[in-house]
Amino acid sequence: MSATAAAHKRGKSVSGVGAGASKRRRKVDSAGDRGKSKGGGKMNEEISSDSENESLAPRRTEEEEEEELEETAQEKKLRLAKLYLEQLRQQEEEKAEAHAFEEDQVAGRLKEDVLEQKGRLQKSVAKEIQAPAPADIRVLRGHQLSITCLVITPDDLAIFSAAKDCSIVKWSMESGRKLHVIPRAKKGAEGQPPGHSSHVLCMAISSDGKYLASGDRSKLILIWEAQSCRHLYTFTGHRDAVSGLAFRRGTHQLYSTSHDRSVKVWNVAENSYVETLFGHQDAVAALDALSRECCVTAGGRDGTVRVWKIPEESQLVFYGHQGSIDCIHLINEEHMVSGADDGSVALWGLSKKRPLALQREAHGLRGEPGLEQPFWVSSVAALLNTDLVATGSHSSSVRLWQCGEGFRQLDLICDIPLVGFINSLKFSSTGDFLVAGVGQEHRLGRWWRIKEARNSVCIIPLRRVPVAPAAGS
Repeated sequence: MSATAAAHKRGKSVSGVGAGASKRRRKVDSAGDRGKSKGGGKMNEEISSDSENESLAPRRTEEEEEEELEETAQEKKLRLAKLYLEQLRQQEEEKAEAHAFEEDQVAGRLKEDVLEQKGRLQKSVAKEIQAPAPADIRVLRGHQLSITCLVITPDDLAIFSAAKDCSIVKWSMESGRKLHVIPRAKKGAEGQPPGHSSHVLCMAISSDGKYLASGDRSKLILIWEAQSCRHLYTFTGHRDAVSGLAFRRGTHQLYSTSHDRSVKVWNVAENSYVETLFGHQDAVAALDALSRECCVTAGGRDGTVRVWKIPEESQLVFYGHQGSIDCIHLINEEHMVSGADDGSVALWGLSKKRPLALQREAHGLRGEPGLEQPFWVSSVAALLNTDLVATGSHSSSVRLWQCGEGFRQLDLICDIPLVGFINSLKFSSTGDFLVAGVGQEHRLGRWWRIKEARNSVCIIPLRRVPVAPAAGS
């Protein structure tokens, strides 16, 4: 065999080996592709579309990934900044609303304070009052004779009542039980507990609830510690029965009046007498005071209402009732209500010498036809700085009235049935209830006797129902 032929044969065999290896590689590659396709199908069943999209997407460089991450952080910062600004905006809006609300409240309160100082504040509450059912009235019995006067503590938790039996009882408002009894004191007896030996005609309690003052027919004023009912002082100086007492609000200055026609001023905290004022022409029947250094009195049969300006030692005189003026109460610093035995109820303003409003026959008439006489108005009360007034008589009912705009009108709201002489009326400071002192006889005499009546303290709840505003208002 020639060298050329041998070389050719070796080359052929070498190329054959290479071809065989190439075929084997193609077979292995095709088998690998089939394995991949099978494995890929199996993975498609288990991996989410995002992963599939990522596997199918072309590979990105590290710079592109870093750029995308950097943009996401900026967007997040921008989103958080917008959210923060929105929260700030909402907070500022809420603050502005709260500030506006507070300004409205402050402005309203300042307006009320100014009106109160000027004596012109008249909150409208009377139209919301509904007459209570007779079963809702609580009756507290503990006095043997007719109730003559009562007061309510400033916190509305207790009631003090006094009667013709010369005793004083402190009642719990919540339970209706007796908390303390100051019994009658026997005249001339030594070593006995202090107390009254004659009819207690009037009482007053200081605005801080510390002192209780009581006056009787024996010309004495007794000062008590209201919390413990411990006797502190006895004021003497009046020459006849003490008929009216009132503390100046916010102080311990006490005003007293008497059937001796005088008005006296006392300082209870210092246990001292201050001064005496004269002016009435007959026995003074009642007295009231508020924050100003002045008091108002009902002059009984002299037919006058007087306003006493203590610092100036002067007085204003008002006329209007035809009969004896037996009771008086301040509505605010500039207005008052009074009642007389001619059956009339009057509203007064300090700027007018005559009544702003006069309601005649406020409790109706009694007696046989042709001989009718009006029921005496024996007590009046007013809810401070409002348009609500209550009056009492022996007409078997307490009447609630609404004062018109500017106190120039008196409109009846409702009757609350109570049998007996209504000798005293007091509203609670919140106006949630009215307390009546009821007796079989008038507090100042024995002209009539109503046997059916009970000598008791009656707590009358006053339920308020908000009135819907008128259409278009």
